[in-house]
Amino acid sequence: MSKKSIIETEQEIIDDFSLFDSWEDKYEYIIDLGKKLPLLEEQYKTEENKIKGCQSTVWLVASFRDGKVFFKADSDAVIVKGLVSMLITVLSGHQPDEIIAAKLDFIREIGMFTHLAQTRSNGLLAMIKQMKNYAIAYKTIQGIEQKQ
Repeated sequence: MSKKSIIETEQEIIDDFSLFDSWEDKYEYIIDLGKKLPLLEEQYKTEENKIKGCQSTVWLVASFRDGKVFFKADSDAVIVKGLVSMLITVLSGHQPDEIIAAKLDFIREIGMFTHLAQTRSNGLLAMIKQMKNYAIAYKTIQGIEQKQ
């Protein structure tokens, strides 16, 4: 079975959010997503894996295998853990070029930027930036390896 495209996964999240009438329900859903995020091993909860620019503590790690980037993360804040869970659902398991090119329109479509406090929006952007930076780094490494 082939993995869904980033756009298909984004659309599923948009569809899921359309089922909720209130932002209270949407926040509960985000918290539930965070609770389902696999635990991040303690060895990865280091200063170098912390996302800079997040008000909460967020650890993000990436690995690269079979030409695809895989993400794992954790946070000490339940809403943020849900947000990073959505980003992982959308981006993890894709090739670097796909991650770099992802517009992540679902965030705007579900209204996250208008319903998050400015500090949380900045943190969300910092998480996205770090995930794309990992993709750029793995693309670069992959290009170097192919030239050798």
